[in-house]
Amino acid sequence: WLRWQETLNPLEIDLGLDRVRKVADRLDLQPPLGSVFLIAGTNGKGSVVNTLQQVCYEQGLVTGTYTSPHLSRYNERVCISGRPVADAEFVAAFDAIEAVRGELPLTYFEFGTLAAFWILSRSAADVWIIEVGLGGRLDATNILEPDFSLITTIDFDHQAFLGNTLEAIAAEKAGILRATGHGFFGDTQVPLAISAAAERLHLKLQRQGHEFGFVPATQSWAFYSQSAQLQDLPLPPGSPAVQLQNQSLALAALAAWRPELLADVPAVRRALKRAIPPGRFQVHNSSAAGGVSKALEWVLDVGHNPQALSALSANVAAMPHKPMTVVLGMLADKDVTSVVSRFAGLIDCWIVTDVGSQRGQTAEVLAAKLSALGLNPAIEPELDKALLQAIAGSPEHGRILVFGSFFVVGPAMEWLGL
Repeated sequence: WLRWQETLNPLEIDLGLDRVRKVADRLDLQPPLGSVFLIAGTNGKGSVVNTLQQVCYEQGLVTGTYTSPHLSRYNERVCISGRPVADAEFVAAFDAIEAVRGELPLTYFEFGTLAAFWILSRSAADVWIIEVGLGGRLDATNILEPDFSLITTIDFDHQAFLGNTLEAIAAEKAGILRATGHGFFGDTQVPLAISAAAERLHLKLQRQGHEFGFVPATQSWAFYSQSAQLQDLPLPPGSPAVQLQNQSLALAALAAWRPELLADVPAVRRALKRAIPPGRFQVHNSSAAGGVSKALEWVLDVGHNPQALSALSANVAAMPHKPMTVVLGMLADKDVTSVVSRFAGLIDCWIVTDVGSQRGQTAEVLAAKLSALGLNPAIEPELDKALLQAIAGSPEHGRILVFGSFFVVGPAMEWLGL
């Protein structure tokens, strides 16, 4: 099914709502009344989804989530109460969509989005928590009418589709706001395009640092909003400010939806301890990997745009110093200069590898870009061999950083048994 879906549209990304909306109108999609969350933004969407899901689940609600891309298996994209749905449910959804699609050339993402909504419609989910794929205004997920629209951050990424200025990108993200819903912005500086969209819709936008926010302490943090205050919350790993933005954004939306969910503070604390999704500054210590016995520290992070790379480099710089080898793979449209400017002084050895995606770039092409910026990377197109090379070149108790793309980090986590 998935291989066949890739053949329906000649473009991997073909933004627009007409095709997916026509098919959606032929399906019996039934979002839960008043309980649809739609999350857009450059970074932090997955963390916000996880925070929403974990808090709701801890309080006994059945959650339905849709995220993309996946790290290891396609099934991760649609979860009921945190558990990926089975192959049979996807096949049933694909059958239902194909029965009404006609000749409409749905993209792979559009087909999957409709399948997610079909599955969630037939689940017992009390709440839908949906991650935008790319942008917002023309993303297939935006056929929904969200009750709660959350925008995390705005930074440069996917400029070929979203525009070459931050305001142009912000305008695309603002497309998920609705006059009949609640709007939230998770960063401290609100782009003009987002505030202007809220004004046009007569929507009272809740903003980080104004209507809600966080106060960090040494060992904990506090959340505040217009209807809730929580103290002594657990700090997330790594540089906390980035994740505290994400978690406070999610808590603000929950406070507006069902404030009683935040009344059980111990339950919120338990949820926040599990709220960071895998592959986000994930640190793993191993004594053996790939058949090689050697004590190593692994850091895995899907960060791939300037904003995410700044957070990752700050996290790595704050760790105790160790010899560090990088295994890097990136999609073709990513800014390699950002990688070098943020990591060049931290890395002892660079290994580049292929990315298994139509939008990926080969190890040779990536190596040429790094070489032009003054580095001398090793080239290993096959990821498993690149990981073995990193192990061989690392001293005992050294550190290996794997980053640059979901398409690299996911397979590396699987290879490590994570």
